[in-house]
Amino acid sequence: MSGQNPVFIPGPTNIPDRIRHAMNVQTLDHRAPDFIDVFAPVLADLRKVFKTTSGTPVLFAGSGTGGWEAALTNTLSPGDKVLIARFGMFSHRWIDMCERLGLEVEVIECEWGAGAPADLYGEALASDTAHSIRAVLVTHNETATGVVSDIGAIRRAMDACGHPALLFADAVSSLGSIDFRMEEWGVDICVAGSQKGFMLSTGMAIICVSAKALAAAETAGLPRCYFDIREMTKANAKGGFPYTPPLNLIMGLRESLDMIFEEGLENVFARHARLAEGVRKAAAAWGMELCAHSPELYSNSVTAVVVPEGFDATRLINHAYDTYGMSFGVGLGEVAGKVFRIGHLGSLTDAMVLSGLATIEMAMKDLNYPITLGSGVAAAQEHYRTTANTARAEAA
Repeated sequence: MSGQNPVFIPGPTNIPDRIRHAMNVQTLDHRAPDFIDVFAPVLADLRKVFKTTSGTPVLFAGSGTGGWEAALTNTLSPGDKVLIARFGMFSHRWIDMCERLGLEVEVIECEWGAGAPADLYGEALASDTAHSIRAVLVTHNETATGVVSDIGAIRRAMDACGHPALLFADAVSSLGSIDFRMEEWGVDICVAGSQKGFMLSTGMAIICVSAKALAAAETAGLPRCYFDIREMTKANAKGGFPYTPPLNLIMGLRESLDMIFEEGLENVFARHARLAEGVRKAAAAWGMELCAHSPELYSNSVTAVVVPEGFDATRLINHAYDTYGMSFGVGLGEVAGKVFRIGHLGSLTDAMVLSGLATIEMAMKDLNYPITLGSGVAAAQEHYRTTANTARAEAA
């Protein structure tokens, strides 16, 4: 019975049987004329998830990290200046990529557990009267700390000072799980991946590009080849790829989109919010704080729980896996050993989340954490029990 437990890491997420079966296809000819019959509707339907009518979805074989690189190399030139806040491991890694690509990076340093500070972005942009900042980068959902940031507020800060920079958002652990509004927020490139809210295997960067970003790609000077958006969109317009596409993942993405639309995109967001709130109530019942500093920052796709002083969160996660065969997220970077992460995105139900909470409780009790066994599970049960009818009515 090994391998039967759900995972509670913030990605890759659990893969529904429908999607696994959809990916289990024989080799197809991606240059056959009927490939476009599958591929074109996938690109069109992705716009609904990004919430854009004018953006251009692009798929690359890779991961979200490849999507980061595509955003940068297709729109910027060596020495260009970018503005980004560092408040977690994934914003930190995007900064590192920018530096390694030869960009000038202005970093807004923030405490881990805080969100992207729209006011500080606004101050930096307002002082850039020469408009030397070419792109503004924001991590929408910081997976390391369980923090979601207000991208709309960043756009308003840009507009308030009339700054013409491009706006890029990392939505790898939020798209398809937390509301994202590319067009309303004026995002020029949104980066996501197949292995999170889309419930697929890892292996595909899923991005969406505005007309402004496509125009920037015509003059950008950073080298790109594999991740060239111009080559990809040119081939896509004819119904194909400039090289061999990840066919199985595209077939799985078709099924993923069908599942999302059958549930209803807003219902998907509501389910994630409800599951996340149950996890937060469990943490409160354990007497533990969250890494996210305040409720408006709480992520609905991952919760980072701070362990009591004197306890090692990494040891807890290892014990849960070794003893009970269940995976949770370790702390990363500045919060390594200080937090454990419960991923609650993608294909999850109340009952599945309760199994995760019960398991981590057992692991904590084994290691003499100051908790009452069953307290967190009971708090989540009460939340799920009392909100079940409302959730069903909203989904109907």
